[in-house]
Amino acid sequence: MNRISVLLAEDHTIVRQGLRMLIEAEGDIEVVAQAKTGREAIQLTRDIRPEVIVMDIAMPLLNGLEATRQILKESPDAKVLILSAHSDPEYIEQVVKSGAVGYLLKQTSAEIVAKAIREVHQGGSIFSRSIAKRLKDEYRKSPDGVRYYKKGGTDLTSREAELLQLIAEGHVNKQIASELGISIKTVEKHRQHLMEKLDIHDIAGLTRFAIAAGVIESSVQSTLTPEKSSKGSRPRRSNLRPR
Repeated sequence: MNRISVLLAEDHTIVRQGLRMLIEAEGDIEVVAQAKTGREAIQLTRDIRPEVIVMDIAMPLLNGLEATRQILKESPDAKVLILSAHSDPEYIEQVVKSGAVGYLLKQTSAEIVAKAIREVHQGGSIFSRSIAKRLKDEYRKSPDGVRYYKKGGTDLTSREAELLQLIAEGHVNKQIASELGISIKTVEKHRQHLMEKLDIHDIAGLTRFAIAAGVIESSVQSTLTPEKSSKGSRPRRSNLRPR
């Protein structure tokens, strides 16, 4: 069985070593490197190419958010999962903008972290319940949210709904083209049309909209949150009403 390769970026040694032992006990995950600073995380990602990076925000020399930006600029296929003690709105906003595909709080159990690693490795996005709620609340308060958020449906075509989900899940144009069976040029055209239609012109904004509208509801489901575990529920792909 091929195990998921993970880089742990955390400046507290005892936290880092403890997390490594716990998630490796799952059997399908291997911690291939550990970083104590943001700069070290960038270099190790460059050298080792781990599939998933579990990143703390507060680290010496270079913080986790800037490290994430630089990692994804060099390696856009990398999946960064933020694991932090911070849940302030400004941190949440910056995490979304950085390109990370998930944000869990440090009170999350190791089992949930392992599930999150699997989810982002498969192309999903993971936000703990409290983080997702803050994103939804903030978006609904914003002018874009008031204008575009409609519980139960938004007037997007099926193709636009598919594209929005893939963008929000962190896929680049090449991956989206392969998934949808269309050319990269067509993806770029659809992406531009989607942004114009929603009047949202950056990926961070599209991700916030996707969370608020329920497009990536499966990525914030209760089975993957630290606050509560729910069994037997099937994740929804989208709440958008295609036409």
